[in-house]
Amino acid sequence: MNVILASQSPRRKELLGLLGIPFCVRIADIDETMTPGAAPYSEVARLSRMKALAIAREPDDVVIAADTIVVCDGHVLGKPRDAEEAKDMLRLLSGRDHQVMTGMTVLRGDAAAVVTEVTDLHFRELTEREIEAYVASGEPMDKAGAYGIQGGAALFCSRMEGDYYNVVGLPVCRLTQILRQIAPEEMGDTV
Repeated sequence: MNVILASQSPRRKELLGLLGIPFCVRIADIDETMTPGAAPYSEVARLSRMKALAIAREPDDVVIAADTIVVCDGHVLGKPRDAEEAKDMLRLLSGRDHQVMTGMTVLRGDAAAVVTEVTDLHFRELTEREIEAYVASGEPMDKAGAYGIQGGAALFCSRMEGDYYNVVGLPVCRLTQILRQIAPEEMGDTV
């Protein structure tokens, strides 16, 4: 049995490493376009499932796939296309509540767990200077919502309710629970 992470995200790779189980990385090549008008909660789960199903695997392999978005006032924020879009996203989040949603799928044989983890956050008011400096750092460019809570954006978040690691990109607590059900022999007492 192999454990396969269907993601090229260095953050997800690092977080899965916390579980202390060996795994390999395979990239899922899918169209990640969300269906217009569909509920973000369901769409992020659908995308994670599509990623998991796109990975070549043996029947006993475990595939873990995830997709993360930020939702603020009904606006779905993925990764910014450029610096201007990153600034616009941070302006939208400034002084406001928002949610980080990670759809996660774990497959093994015919067993599949598809879940969406939601974490609620509040950003304090950001100055234009802070936004400019943060975007100039380059950190927001490959992250949903144009921020990394584990980096410079830690200074922006005044309140959080839910799984911190979900905001980073992989809800490891929920993942551990699922793996104990789907692949108990692989988990053993490593966690």
